[in-house]
Amino acid sequence: MQRSINNAYSTSIETSRIAQPIGTALDRFIKNHQDQFAFASGELSQLLRDIALASKVVNREVNKAGLIDIMGAAGSTNNTGDQQQKLDVLANIRFTRALMKGGEVCALVSEESESYVDLNNEGKYVIAIDPLDGSSNIDVNVSIGTIFSIYRRKSIAGMPIQEEDILQKGSDQVAAGYILYGSSTMLVYTTGHGVNGFTYEPSLGEYFLSHPDMQMPADGKIYSINEGSANSFEKPVKDYIQHCKDNNYTARYIGSLVADFHRNLLKGGIYIYPATAKDPQGKLRLMYECNALAFIAEQAGGKASSGKARILDLEPRHLHERTPFYVGSKNMVTKAESF
Repeated sequence: MQRSINNAYSTSIETSRIAQPIGTALDRFIKNHQDQFAFASGELSQLLRDIALASKVVNREVNKAGLIDIMGAAGSTNNTGDQQQKLDVLANIRFTRALMKGGEVCALVSEESESYVDLNNEGKYVIAIDPLDGSSNIDVNVSIGTIFSIYRRKSIAGMPIQEEDILQKGSDQVAAGYILYGSSTMLVYTTGHGVNGFTYEPSLGEYFLSHPDMQMPADGKIYSINEGSANSFEKPVKDYIQHCKDNNYTARYIGSLVADFHRNLLKGGIYIYPATAKDPQGKLRLMYECNALAFIAEQAGGKASSGKARILDLEPRHLHERTPFYVGSKNMVTKAESF
């Protein structure tokens, strides 16, 4: 009798789980909201789908990294001096192929390429991407991510790519986002009308809306910085870190920019990568790391600064330009600037 009751209860629970709605699929969400973009004619929507498709392939490779020989260093360095990991190279190939075949992108700026890649002179968009941020963490099964910025080209389609197409300010972005490969895989993006997050459902092979209209708390109690470099911080940075400690803030630093940013987006906090003696201009790249996350932060009610100026107002002088980076809850970033 008891076994029958238990079976009936289990069946009821399982039925209720099956009946739960999954949510809005990414493709449908993009289609329903493409009219928010002033120049909407389908290409931007398709470009976002291409990025989502490439991320699914990279997600598959990341998930089997321990089973095949794609972990560890590739034995080379990229143009910014960072040691390339095998997955860096793989992710760069996957995203480049997806964007090339899509036809919407005329030029690609990647952390893994010294110059921009000319994909299609008829394309209307330029994309700047860090294919796999924090990839050294893959060896120890820590979250990593992809960061992307999308710009509308300024020259006439069909003409050779111009410098004005490539070196655009962050405020010129038409869309930006990131993919977080963690305990679950998420795609978070904005087209300038708020921030929405989508979680990957692997059995269906689709992203579903899980975090609509994401808002970053105006204040937080988390600060993220590599304190191992504290001796080379400038005094104002040291003073702000001491302020955090005096107010019993929690230190959380993963070493994967996307993962640290995502946590602070949800819970409130500040991420800091300041200028140091080793990297006087900062270490993070403006074009394909800072601009994208700054755009997302502002659209979610947060703030992003170089410590002296708004990130999105900075004029890039070359593809791999670096900048100090303060991003997160608005009041926390403002307080850090005051130091």
